[in-house]
Amino acid sequence: MKKLLAAVLISCAGTGLVLADAPSATAPAKSPSASDIIRQIERDWTEATIAGNYDKVSQIIADDWAGISFDGSKMTKQGFLADLKSGKDKSQSVEIGPMDVKVLGNVAIVQGSDTEKSLMNGKDTSGKWVWTDVFVKRDSKWLVVRSQAARVTS
Repeated sequence: MKKLLAAVLISCAGTGLVLADAPSATAPAKSPSASDIIRQIERDWTEATIAGNYDKVSQIIADDWAGISFDGSKMTKQGFLADLKSGKDKSQSVEIGPMDVKVLGNVAIVQGSDTEKSLMNGKDTSGKWVWTDVFVKRDSKWLVVRSQAARVTS
């Protein structure tokens, strides 16, 4: 009887160890990758631009941001925000396509496309666009520092 009881206790103790080592059903959620964070910032930037949310766009774009528009003109953060605030540049709707994100330490390069209904300098710029954005992580925050866009004409 003692041998049977000892075997049951050893068996239960062994099972308890196995159960204690089993993965929890409430394991902590996986942190988003840098690529996921960058993709979300791109979506946030688009939504803020459509909404005319000057403050949100200002938080995404670094103070030293520079962009090159489809017509080859250079843009600064101040000029971009001024055009957004004035309504001179307006995105009415944007459908973002796939984004390719390459993270190299504290730098991330994004190539993407979108189809949009938009105005730039008061002119209709609706259509398909391709673009590249460069982000830098500063003080634990990703900021866009360079951008270039081209309108697809074919």
